[in-house]
Amino acid sequence: MMRLALFLFPGQHLGAWRLPDAIPELDVGIEHYVRAAKLAEEARLDAIFFEDQAAIPRANDLLRGDTYGAAHPRAIHFDPMMLLPALAMHTTHLGLAATSTATFNEPYNVARRFASIDFISNGRAGWNLVTSFNENEAQNFGLDAHVEHGARYERASEFIDVVTGLWDSWEDGAVLRDKEKGVYFDVAKMHFLQHEGKFFRVRGPLTMGRSPQGRPVILQAGSSEPGRELAARTADVVFTLQTEISESRAFREDLRKRAVRFGRDPDKIKILVGATPIVGTTDEEAQELRARMRELIPEDLAISHLMPHSGGLDFRKYDLNGPLPDLPDTNAGKSHRGAIVALARRDNLSILQTARFFAEGSYLKLVGAPATVADRMQEWLDADACDGFLAVPTHFPTGVEAFTRLVVPELQRRGIFRTEYSGKHLRDHLGVTTYT
Repeated sequence: MMRLALFLFPGQHLGAWRLPDAIPELDVGIEHYVRAAKLAEEARLDAIFFEDQAAIPRANDLLRGDTYGAAHPRAIHFDPMMLLPALAMHTTHLGLAATSTATFNEPYNVARRFASIDFISNGRAGWNLVTSFNENEAQNFGLDAHVEHGARYERASEFIDVVTGLWDSWEDGAVLRDKEKGVYFDVAKMHFLQHEGKFFRVRGPLTMGRSPQGRPVILQAGSSEPGRELAARTADVVFTLQTEISESRAFREDLRKRAVRFGRDPDKIKILVGATPIVGTTDEEAQELRARMRELIPEDLAISHLMPHSGGLDFRKYDLNGPLPDLPDTNAGKSHRGAIVALARRDNLSILQTARFFAEGSYLKLVGAPATVADRMQEWLDADACDGFLAVPTHFPTGVEAFTRLVVPELQRRGIFRTEYSGKHLRDHLGVTTYT
């Protein structure tokens, strides 16, 4: 059975927000997020997921000093941790997941927040563990430059051990609230973590009992060597940027083998491919919509968006209609850099063509009528290239509506996606390890 999550981020496509039917006020409009969550639940999706960046994207510090390039539509958005409790009050089954970085947070705060969301939502919380790919975030947390990539993952590995240890600091049934005996909780079922490591010293426990899921779902998206190791050891769900079935199958097989090495059941790790559905009533209409949205992407914005993912290379020194040059290494996200190079080399794209492609979003493009989009999704699933998809609509509301109300029913008719929820927790929806 296919797993499906909805990834909603304002300005994900750098041109689609300019369409007449788009509502860019989604960026800080809670009523729009509520509507999107209801559409996702109506379609019986596993979860709705939110990215986070704690800095406004900019092109390159060395080139522009402290000034920014074109005004980036992804720059304005809520702290997603504030969104989840609000959406929990308007949904009943839908999983609620958000990004929270292990680089610029403390594990006690993250463990406490997501356990709180798990209580508020009655067991539907998910934490996307990242190490911050936006290098500019460092300057909002007292650093001049981003923490080195390997060191970020070393810290994240200890970070997640502390978080899960804190989630396990209360046993089931520890909180009694026994009025007759005057016992509020069983001290013997509460445990101090007493963690002392390279990066953290944390006493514990959390200020609440064991949350409904025991442990909120852990999501992860790293594709580098340390990212894969961390995901195989700790993640329930892994997002990937693969755009070819063979490469995605190899990625999934690699993660599953690593999981076995860590003593885990590989079937309990779900690989979701990031995919952007562009849906029309016919294939031709969908292709026309894609072309129209691409034309709405300003050239300067496309180039400035590509630069931070390319080691900060100044593409303006090159012929934009010429081939993509070799890219320097980057201390930002390795997955995006790899995807950029692979696509440009495979399809022989110019710098500008590459920039415009990634300005549409870095994900697999599913373009066509609902049946055409469903055909491709089923092809990936049948080929064991993934366990499902992280659907990344180009804009709200029509992009979200087209996927949830046209594509998902087609998947349901084929019997490869649920028509009703069968469990009450996010872990039940996903079919991952349970802790209750």
